[in-house]
Amino acid sequence: MTEISPREFDGKMVHDVRSFAAGHWIRTDDAARAIHSAVTGQIIARAGNSALDVAAMLDHARDVGGPNLRAMTFHQRAKLLKALASHLGEHKQPLYDASFATGATQKDHLIDIDGGIGTMFVFASKGRREMPDGHVYLDGEVEQLSRNGTFLGQHICTPRQGVAVHINAFNFPVWGMLEKLAPTLLAGVPAIVKPATSSCYVTELAVDIMLSSGLLPEGTLQLVSGGLGDMLDRLGTQDVVSFTGSADTAFKLRSNPNILRNSVSFIAEQDSLNASILGPDAAPGTPEFDLFVKEVMREMTTKAGQKCTAIRRIFAPQVHVDAVIEALRVSLSKTTIGDPKDPATRMGALVSHSQRADVLEKAAQIGQEAERVIGDPENFDLNGAGPDGAFLPPMLFHCANPDAAHTVHEVEAFGPVATIMPYSDLDHAIALTNRGQGSLVASVITNDGDVARRVALGAGAFHGRLYFNNATSMAESTGHGSPLPHMVHGGPGRAGGGEEMGGVRGVLHYMQRTAIQGSPDILTAIGDKWVPGAQEITHTDHPFTRSFHDLHIGETFHTPSRVITSDDVAHFAEFTGDKFYAHMDDAAAARNPFFPGRVAHGYLLLSFAAGLFVQPDEGPVLANTGLDNLRFMKPVVPGDALKVRLTVKHKTSRNADYGEVRWHVTLTNQDDDRVAEYELLTMNAYATA
Repeated sequence: MTEISPREFDGKMVHDVRSFAAGHWIRTDDAARAIHSAVTGQIIARAGNSALDVAAMLDHARDVGGPNLRAMTFHQRAKLLKALASHLGEHKQPLYDASFATGATQKDHLIDIDGGIGTMFVFASKGRREMPDGHVYLDGEVEQLSRNGTFLGQHICTPRQGVAVHINAFNFPVWGMLEKLAPTLLAGVPAIVKPATSSCYVTELAVDIMLSSGLLPEGTLQLVSGGLGDMLDRLGTQDVVSFTGSADTAFKLRSNPNILRNSVSFIAEQDSLNASILGPDAAPGTPEFDLFVKEVMREMTTKAGQKCTAIRRIFAPQVHVDAVIEALRVSLSKTTIGDPKDPATRMGALVSHSQRADVLEKAAQIGQEAERVIGDPENFDLNGAGPDGAFLPPMLFHCANPDAAHTVHEVEAFGPVATIMPYSDLDHAIALTNRGQGSLVASVITNDGDVARRVALGAGAFHGRLYFNNATSMAESTGHGSPLPHMVHGGPGRAGGGEEMGGVRGVLHYMQRTAIQGSPDILTAIGDKWVPGAQEITHTDHPFTRSFHDLHIGETFHTPSRVITSDDVAHFAEFTGDKFYAHMDDAAAARNPFFPGRVAHGYLLLSFAAGLFVQPDEGPVLANTGLDNLRFMKPVVPGDALKVRLTVKHKTSRNADYGEVRWHVTLTNQDDDRVAEYELLTMNAYATA
């Protein structure tokens, strides 16, 4: 990491939060804004620079960072993510130490810092497993656009040739950056990261750790600590804005005339009134009831309720509302509030006094329609913490008439605040849940599959994620408020309409989907994946004797024929025990509309095909790992002659020693009619043994 010296502001030596622009660290100037500790209220840092050259930053990303990333394959970029995640993992402690000043506890750090690092690892793995070791991502199957297959179509995705501007929220200064950065870099697009000022000193440290690793190609990552200036006014058609924060701020940014004029891609993950439903079957005394209380308590107190996925609205059957309130009263009473560095503390401070004031203002609005039944912001124990921190207790409100209420379905207090409401039946619960007009997540605690299905059908359109949990899954479930990199994180309507993460789906946000049309040879050349009908390459040596690197896309081996006899079919039936009537009884098979009479087993054909194309000697083929897309196309009867065409369709590196070869296998009869087709997967050594 680079050496950072403090600077004097208002007679105090505080941390100088820098920006990283066009390859250089830029210190603050007189326009810098003070940052206060959430725990003590003291000024601990300053951030901002009014003279930041945003035009130079954009040019540096587009002209240097973009070409550097696009020169790499998806697998090379995935390996880069893995190396970055490992490097961050080796330097977690400084990030932990810095994050305490945001009001976060050590458990909160595990979500933000370890969670962010884990997210990078997942994208690295998915990049290696689900994306090609090339530069073009194939989206979907080939479409036949002509009768004879000489004119085809395919959707491809290639990296946008601009820059991704990431505008992040204050609550997760590390995870919030990494969950956007990982898919962006994997796509091949450089990023400019703009964290929220109140916690940007943690993000700056994480960026410094990554840059100091020497792993990132030049121009791929830049940092703005403070304001963006006129950067949004300078974005073009190839750029992307990814935003996390309030709906009001998202609306302001979306409405930028330049963004509208150039149709700049805008991904938003906004605040939302996430809900949790106690299923009708989850009565007091059941594991599901206890789980429900635990989930609500955790979501109210983790990160002091400052989570975009936290539970804001709680719905319970009318008959169980009092029991839920009492159970939460007992559970929340055990929440020790205080200095987040103290291991005994279960909930720290809000990120700032301004955020505390905003939560109190929103809680007062909710209080006009609901009664506060737990938590008094004027009277709670700080357990030795100083009085100048941005602390609040968990506050639970009870709205007895949710149908007549409006504020509880419209106003989010972004802190340790939630409102419990009764429902009369499941349809009523679904209707109330949907009144939030779009959320990131809604959860249902139930052991009734019919309840889950009805909620999925009735509420799915209003929520980005539906989380179901019960006694079966609770030991391994990750929790209502835990977005996972494998799954979509976003939601419709009020939640912003965007989608982050979601595995490869998240990567495609930073790529352009293009329809290509042409001959099989053209599609093969573009996608680096053999398309049936494309030119075949022949070689004098059997392909199973050739190493991974020696094989070429389109290399094809044609086998001699083998006649299928009645004895073959009978022996296969006896040997395997598969005596399905179509293989044993000629008259019964003839009555079947699919068969002309007694036919060979499909798996007999696969076995005989392997016997025709396998080269038995020890060589570079290490293992057969499976087959995909098997189709039986025409029955084979005794007397038919079977032959095989084996073609190298695609190659994917796996590790330093071997890679996966995907073979296109076509079985034909004596009339050259296709009888079966599939894709064979083998692991092949890089060097011939």
